Amino acid sequence: MMSTEPNSVGECKSGREQLGDRHQLRTTRRRQIKRRWRVALAALVAAVLVVGCACMDLADLVPGPLTLAKTSHSSVPPAVITGEPPTLAADKPGSAVDAGRVQQLVSDFAGTPGLGNAYSLVVRQADGRVLAQKNADQARQPASTMKTLTAAAAASVLDMSSQLDTEAVLNSSSPSQATLILRGHGDMLLGVAKDDPLHVNGRAGLGTLAEETAQALHQRRIGRVTLAYQDTLFGDDRTPKGIEANNTDGIYFQEPVAMAVDEARQGRVEPVAYPDAGEVYLTRVQNPAGAAAAVFASRLMESGIQVDNALEPEQTDHAQGRVLARIHSARLSEIMSLMLRNSDNSLAELFGRLTALALGMPNSPAGAVKAVTSTLNKLGVDTADLKMADCSGLTPGSSLKVGTLADVQQLALSEKGLTPLVKGLSVVGLTGTAAGRKIDNQADGLIRVKTGTLDNVTSLAGNVIRSSGGVLVFAVVVNDPEDVAVARQAVDTLVGSLDRI
Repeated sequence: MMSTEPNSVGECKSGREQLGDRHQLRTTRRRQIKRRWRVALAALVAAVLVVGCACMDLADLVPGPLTLAKTSHSSVPPAVITGEPPTLAADKPGSAVDAGRVQQLVSDFAGTPGLGNAYSLVVRQADGRVLAQKNADQARQPASTMKTLTAAAAASVLDMSSQLDTEAVLNSSSPSQATLILRGHGDMLLGVAKDDPLHVNGRAGLGTLAEETAQALHQRRIGRVTLAYQDTLFGDDRTPKGIEANNTDGIYFQEPVAMAVDEARQGRVEPVAYPDAGEVYLTRVQNPAGAAAAVFASRLMESGIQVDNALEPEQTDHAQGRVLARIHSARLSEIMSLMLRNSDNSLAELFGRLTALALGMPNSPAGAVKAVTSTLNKLGVDTADLKMADCSGLTPGSSLKVGTLADVQQLALSEKGLTPLVKGLSVVGLTGTAAGRKIDNQADGLIRVKTGTLDNVTSLAGNVIRSSGGVLVFAVVVNDPEDVAVARQAVDTLVGSLDRI
């Protein structure tokens, strides 16, 4: 007979299983809750760290992209900072150059109505092979393309990584009165405030020099000085003869001096947002070195040093004593880039004079010309029929063959020591004096040039990166065109088509 009583052993097992399941469920839930709290806590900590780091970044306590501080930006175009010029070593052969197309471009150029007959041009491959030329044996006035010759000579003679110092020298020979002397070494781009690391013009600041000089004086328990300045670096013969014909009101050229603020421009409004910008044509102060000394005196007074003759510092021919402080210009390679990019006549003459001094040539404009031409000869540049009235191309009377310009461009591409010349060229459509010359949208960024412009001259010399690979060099000079605007457009059309040859 089947029993109807429940199975007590089975019931006990079932109860234990149920209790175990409930215990396991509670344990699982506790673990899930703990895990959620740990995740939440970790997320909270991460959020606090992120916000904290962001706040420290904003406060400039740690490096990072965020900041609350006022920032300043360099006026040097990105293409100049990062762009690498073409070199023969990196030059890809590309497709064969169609010499017939080059000849056709030259024929079209020559047939331009209003161009006139006084023009010369040459187009070469980077290895020197001539693709086309016209009137290449005729010497023409080159205008500012002359600066490429000065740049090539200076870059091959001078240490382009060096800088031009401006120094404060303490002359303690007089026990009754401390005399401080401001001594310059050719920096004509001094700033009135502190050193500006973002720009070439103003890289060395008289404010910084004054602060460091004041500290040195205070350490010596000197609180009162008289101030003098030395401006004997370039002697007495400083201005190329005849330059005034193209230097209306003195706005296009400042003779080289031992030191000057902003190239001695008068009336520039401070602070200057873009101190490296070109085409700033203002009259010049009468005594640039003396004006720089007066600025230095003012900064010294602000730093707690009494300058008895702050308004009229004395000029001296000697600066002997202990150097208390010095400031440094931009590197010569940077100054050269600025000179070429902005077509700066004053800096071009400065480079000529520095080259002459380095070579022991006469300390004069004629000595600078001699230094440039003799150096070009040593470099293998054809200087036949070359006449340099100055080192910038501003003075009337200069003339050369386009082959001389092309030689310099070709040499610059092959010689690493001349890299500052190539890097300093304006990039058509992007930088410098060629920024506004919208030759061809396809050619923008592919053409580096030195422009040349006078009332009766339009010229270009430079290199072109071909879209199919390889580099071409060219030089075009037009004198006395019947229509200046037409001549300039014809030059642009010719050069702007070379990248697709």
